[in-house]
Amino acid sequence: MIAARPHSDFGIEVGLRAEHRKRAAKGYWEAFSRKLRYPLGPEAKAIAFLERVLDPSHAISAVSGAGTFLGVAGFKTPSGAFVGGGFGDLVATYGFAGAVVRGLLAGLLERECEPGTLLMDGIFVEPDARGRGVGKALLQAVERHAVASRLGHIRLDVIDTNPRARALYEREGFREKSVVSLGPLKAVFGFSRATEMTKAVSAGPNGPVV
Repeated sequence: MIAARPHSDFGIEVGLRAEHRKRAAKGYWEAFSRKLRYPLGPEAKAIAFLERVLDPSHAISAVSGAGTFLGVAGFKTPSGAFVGGGFGDLVATYGFAGAVVRGLLAGLLERECEPGTLLMDGIFVEPDARGRGVGKALLQAVERHAVASRLGHIRLDVIDTNPRARALYEREGFREKSVVSLGPLKAVFGFSRATEMTKAVSAGPNGPVV
């Protein structure tokens, strides 16, 4: 497991502090509401659901020197995901009928883990923390976690309506692997294409160094 690493005015921490859980849920919704509006909306219920199911053991956070939440990178493994939960959590938030519909829609966005690959499960930076290198620091921390976990690749998906995120991923060494077109489902999820990007990482000849 990677340790916290300080930067000029913020630190990178493994996990998600309990006092940041609500803000992380709200920030996740704000970052991804365009594609999650039908699977998880309306906003109040979406944030309540996310706050209920976020798994700190699958997160790496950025925190200011004063303890303010700045952003988070989530990831998915065979044992869980940053946005976890199950059908029971959907029922608790949306009722049985709502859970059935939302479960079907969310299933269309589901991505399976692949052997030897760390799968990203969402990354975002708070609006007032952008431009300070927080996103880059989070991606680099995810890479260190993959190396420490002896995984050879990192995978993420970026949608066509988020060119700024794609530019960051490319600067950090991610390369396009495939593109999926949504066709008529664009009206549901708010984007036309999703690009799978991957990056090979290496622990080096002496094993992981973090």
